[in-house]
Amino acid sequence: MPHRPVPYEDDLDIAQTPQPVHYAEQSLLGALLLEPDRLDDIEALEAGHFSNHAHGALWQAMRELPPPEPDTHRSSPAWLNAVLEAARPHAPGLTASYLHALIQVCPWPEHAPAYARIVRADHARRTLLMHAERLVQTATDSTLPNPVAATLVQADTLGRFLERLAGQFASHPRSLPRTVTPAPRAGHRGEDAVDEERLLLSTATAHPAELKGMRWLQPDDFTLPLHAALWQCLTTLVHSGQPVDSVTVLWEAQHRGLLADGLEPRDLIDLVSMPVGSPEYWGERVLRRALLARASDVGTRITTYAQDPANTPHQLITGSRRALADLTTLRTRWHRSTSPAPPITRAPRSPAAPRAGPPRATASSARTLR
Repeated sequence: MPHRPVPYEDDLDIAQTPQPVHYAEQSLLGALLLEPDRLDDIEALEAGHFSNHAHGALWQAMRELPPPEPDTHRSSPAWLNAVLEAARPHAPGLTASYLHALIQVCPWPEHAPAYARIVRADHARRTLLMHAERLVQTATDSTLPNPVAATLVQADTLGRFLERLAGQFASHPRSLPRTVTPAPRAGHRGEDAVDEERLLLSTATAHPAELKGMRWLQPDDFTLPLHAALWQCLTTLVHSGQPVDSVTVLWEAQHRGLLADGLEPRDLIDLVSMPVGSPEYWGERVLRRALLARASDVGTRITTYAQDPANTPHQLITGSRRALADLTTLRTRWHRSTSPAPPITRAPRSPAAPRAGPPRATASSARTLR
C-alpha cells in the first residue's frame, strides 16, 4: 500500500474531532476526483447523505457534470476546475487545494463503493435519530390540540423509514443492539394523572357494569401501582359476577395484600367513593396518558440506539422495530376505546314457507269414504 499523508483537516465547518464517516466521505470524494469513471460504481447516494455540507456540494457537482475522458483527465485539471466552480455557489469555502488534499488522503480509489456504503449507513443512523427525537418531542408536547393523533402520525413516519432502510441494508448475524437503554418510565405521575385515575376507580365502583366493555384498559396503563391493583380488584369482581361497591372492593383489596403497606381501610373506601362522570371517559384519559408515555419511552429507546455508533444499520433496524412493536399493542387498545362498536348486523330471515293445508279430498277418496 503506498504511503499516504495524514488526512487533511479542512476548515469547512467540521468538528474538532471528526467522526469516522468524515474520513469515509473524504476518501470517497478523493477516489472520484482522481478517477471520475468510478462514478458509475456508486449507487443510491445523494448529496444529503453526506454529513459535511461541502462534501455534499462536491458530490452533486460531480454527478451533474459529464465525466472526462481518462486520458484527458490525467493530463489536464479542467474537470477538477469545473467541479469546483459548480460546487462553490453551494459551498463558498471550497478551494482548489482542498480538492487536491482529498485526492491525497484517499487510501485506495477502488474502494470507493465501500466508502459510499459507510456514508449511506451513517446517514441512516443520523436520520433515524432525527425521527426518534421528533417522536419524543411530539409525545411530550402538551400544546398540541390532538397530541395522540400527532404522535401516531410521527410513529408511522418512523415505521415507514425503517421499512425503507430494511430494503437498503442486508441482514447481519448480530441483529440486536447491545446498547443499554433507559428503563421505561412508570408514567407521568403528575397531579392530573393521579386525580384522573382516582376518579376512574370511584366511577367504576359506582357503575361496574360498564367495565365489561373496557377490556382495552390494562393495569399497566396506570401511573400508581396502588391504582393498578385496585383496577384489578374491580375487574375481578365484575368478571366473576360478584357485587361491586366500596366494601366489596375493600375486601378484595385485603386479599391482594394492599392493606399490608399501611393503607387504612377508611382511606381506601374514601378513594373509591367519589364518582364523577362515566368510567369510559376517565378510562380514555388514563389510556391516552399511557399511550403518550409509551411513545416517549419508545422514542427515547430508539434515540439511545441511534446515538451508539457501535450499532450496525441492521441492528438499528431490528432494535427500533421491536421498540415500535411495544407501542403498536397499546395503540390497538386505544383505537378500540375510541372507535364506536360496529352495529350488529343480523342476516335477514328467509321468508317462511306456507303451511300445508289439509289434503284435498279427491273424487276417488270420496267414493271410498262412501
